[in-house]
Parts: sequence; C-alpha cells; structure tokens
Amino acid sequence: MSRGTERKRKLDMSKNSIIRYLLMDAVKNLPENVRGTVAGAVYSKGSKQDIFSARDYILELKNKGIISEEIAKNLIDIIFKYSKYY
Repeated sequence: MSRGTERKRKLDMSKNSIIRYLLMDAVKNLPENVRGTVAGAVYSKGSKQDIFSARDYILELKNKGIISEEIAKNLIDIIFKYSKYY
C-alpha cells in the first residue's frame, strides 16, 4: 500500500500571464481599491492552495455583496479553465 501525495487541481502556472490578465479584466468594473485585492487573492489561492479554495473565496465575496453574480461566474470560469492537477 503506497502513500502518495494527494493531487490537487491548481492554476496552471505555465499560463501565468494569461491568467493574471483575465482575472484583472474580469474585475475591471470594481472600484480600484478592491480590484487588485480580489484578483490577487483569487490568483494566490488558486495557485498555492487549490481552485476549490479560490472558488469558495469568490462565492464568499459574492454573498457579502463585494462582487456581482456576473463577476463571480467569470472568475470561476477562468480558474476552472486554466487549471490542472499537480
């Protein structure tokens, strides 16, 4: 019985610049002081933890009224499209 490490689905770091551009584009309608924080936190959680942590964070922001339903959907679509198992 082998005890391998659990594989997690994270952002594909080979597409780093594309992901950052798309995240910033998705939040472009937010106030400037919130825009970078939201995109940066989603990127960080998606690349260091996993995309499900990033998804939960996005849904939490939507429930608090910080981002709209449309922005949340766009962000979730981006992180799922540009992810792979590590």
